[in-house]
Amino acid sequence: MNSDSRWAEYAAYIENYLRRYYEGFHSEPQKPLFEAMEYSLMAGGKRLRPCFVFEFCRMCGGDWHQAAPFAAAIEMIHTYSLIHDDLPCMDNDDFRRGKPTNHKVFGEAMAVLSGDALLTDAFAVAASAKLPKPEDLATAIGVLSQCAGSLGMVGGQVLDIMSEERLCTEQEVLDIQSRKTGALINAACVLGVLAGGGSEKQIEAAASFAGLLGLAFQIRDDMLDVIGSAQELGKAVGVDQGKNTFVRLYGLEKCEELVRKYTNSAVNQLIHFSDHTALEALARSLTERMH
Repeated sequence: MNSDSRWAEYAAYIENYLRRYYEGFHSEPQKPLFEAMEYSLMAGGKRLRPCFVFEFCRMCGGDWHQAAPFAAAIEMIHTYSLIHDDLPCMDNDDFRRGKPTNHKVFGEAMAVLSGDALLTDAFAVAASAKLPKPEDLATAIGVLSQCAGSLGMVGGQVLDIMSEERLCTEQEVLDIQSRKTGALINAACVLGVLAGGGSEKQIEAAASFAGLLGLAFQIRDDMLDVIGSAQELGKAVGVDQGKNTFVRLYGLEKCEELVRKYTNSAVNQLIHFSDHTALEALARSLTERMH
């Protein structure tokens, strides 16, 4: 199987898994809640984080299908964060992935609650995972909690809000990115290793890969807000002007250099895994993307 086919298979599998999970709830009286949740959860996107979960599981010798509960949980948490990020009290965005944002369709209250439900449901899904080492399940839930919570993604959001009224230092921008964007990528990679029964060394390498790739990915994202088009990205561009982005900190030319540097460093971590060519190619395509 070539790498493109592999990512397509992973994406299709998680789409079906998520759809089947919520099909059983359509008869519940709180149906509008599930409609709002599924509107954003099934709105497309690259499904990158589930792909990382599946691929790290496979590279550790595991059956990647068994990692689906972790992949689904990561995607549910990611989706909740987007719903809340788009709210008027946060970024106040009208479009996400080319469609009206959740609160524009369902109202602010339902958008908040649909995000809350996705976050909470994610842990129920993750807890259903069957691991080669059952004792690793508690570790996995801990990783997911820490990466999503106050020390991870939510903490990054807070730092981002705190930084809006002033110019940040380089370290402060790195602190924001490593939590706001990097933490969930870290969780996806590490949970994939746990699902595949990987070693401590592989867990460390996966975490390092995630941190470096997350950094390169965010720098590229900041660049695309300047040089990309709204049609290609499926969302407004230029919205980060005045924010503490890497482009504001370094300029476009320096950002391009840093993307290459961090991507190369991330790829070097993959020597601890067999058959990592496809993941290396994916990493490079993500950090060279134009949309």
